[in-house]
Amino acid sequence: MNGHKSYTPVEMAQLRSSYFATRPTGFTRFLRTSLLWQFFRFVVINLKMVRIIRLSHRKHS
Repeated sequence: MNGHKSYTPVEMAQLRSSYFATRPTGFTRFLRTSLLWQFFRFVVINLKMVRIIRLSHRKHS
């Protein structure tokens, strides 16, 4: 055996398509470029961090 598997044409087509990343939808591109959405996510993430830090400080005091 030579160690190489021979693929069917269908398997080859599937393998070729798996080499490429999916294209983002228009909505995904909008969310990635929207400053208002990015600001909202920034605030949400920071509030979560503050909550976690407060909880960790409460346990140690």
